[in-house]
Amino acid sequence: MAATTEGKLVYRIYRALSYSVSPVVKLHLQYRRLRGREHPHRWTERLGRPSLPRPPGPLLWFHAVSLGEGMTAIPVIKQCIKQSPDLNILMTTTTLSAFHVISKRLPSGVIYQFAPVDTPTAVGSFLDYWKPNAIILIESELWPNLIMAASENGILLALLNGRMSRKSFKLFSGPLLRPLISLMLSKFSLIVPLSTMQAINFQLLQAPPYIINFSGDLKYVIEDFDVSEEELRSIEDLKLQLAHRQVWMASSIHRGEEEIMLGIHRVLSRMHPEMVTILAPRDPRHGVEIAQELQKEGQSVALRSLYEKLEARTNIYVVDTLGELRHLYGLTPIAVVGGSFFPGLAGHNISEAAASGCAVLTGQHVGHFSHMVLEMQRLNPLSILQVSGKLELEKALKELFSDPKVLEARCMAAKETYHSLSGGIVANVWNALNLNIFKRALC
Repeated sequence: MAATTEGKLVYRIYRALSYSVSPVVKLHLQYRRLRGREHPHRWTERLGRPSLPRPPGPLLWFHAVSLGEGMTAIPVIKQCIKQSPDLNILMTTTTLSAFHVISKRLPSGVIYQFAPVDTPTAVGSFLDYWKPNAIILIESELWPNLIMAASENGILLALLNGRMSRKSFKLFSGPLLRPLISLMLSKFSLIVPLSTMQAINFQLLQAPPYIINFSGDLKYVIEDFDVSEEELRSIEDLKLQLAHRQVWMASSIHRGEEEIMLGIHRVLSRMHPEMVTILAPRDPRHGVEIAQELQKEGQSVALRSLYEKLEARTNIYVVDTLGELRHLYGLTPIAVVGGSFFPGLAGHNISEAAASGCAVLTGQHVGHFSHMVLEMQRLNPLSILQVSGKLELEKALKELFSDPKVLEARCMAAKETYHSLSGGIVANVWNALNLNIFKRALC
């Protein structure tokens, strides 16, 4: 009781502070819009102002922060539609990158909006208009005003692929935030943690044990999406261009990591002159910058967004588009997954490359993807290769390029391990949601 009282006090302070900074938040959103980081016309959705009508009937709200998290929600949304075709579903994210990809990938009839910022006014306006029966949050979206307002309005809450970083857990465990986080977690009807360790973290922060349900990591669920004929032709054309050349890809790389990859590229290209290196930065703008710098140095570079062809002397292909990694992994036997080579980074989804049958390599700094790396390595040590840095990565790539048997063994191990771990996850998540959320929220 004392902890609950303390949590409510901390929340009242948070609510007052978030209310007082609302004008600043609005100015910040306008600033971001001017810089191209918010949608030029729909940015006011972030203030809780809708741009689409609310259809009659029950409505489920799925929310994820960005592209990777949002993609994990789509298989669950499809399962909900399959089980209840008449159900209204609203999907929100916060980033432009997610908007550009996810809004095209969602099933027909699903409503897409940008999520409200966590101020009392924005959240209140959003909930008053959309009136969701239940809210399904993805991964780490624990926002006090949203969670407390939902609870006060009798809206059931679920958290899928629930996780928190070590830094967040340490912060949440401190004397200031622990009462608030414990109060927020008590408002959930279901938490599906990413891993056993994450389940322990939630329980240490006093999430009720009976709401925790293990269903599997949704990041393993890789689905084929409908693509336009133009996109298909482009991928097939690129496949033909790469058909007689050795190739490897560095995907989801962050700023600074391109120097590592380009340094290795220079070494490997001396050994394999016909080799092509595909660079796919996390931020498309970063891709344009890389291409421009390389062109200044006199190198022949092909840019994905311009559908540029790989000429005989072109050995670097820069991907400055979003939402294509799953197709691009199918063009290369080797994938180095970035966001993992510098301290402070937290890795990216390795299962997409594994599903495509690539030999998968990653750095040491993989954050909450560490459970996926360990899980795959336990099943088959050849499925994922973690390297300590540039020299070890260079050595591993040299071996893969020079020994076809080693390359084939790693490709096969990655694909087989992925298939062993990915089965039944959506069905498990659906059963947990149906039992703990839908039967109560939609009755």
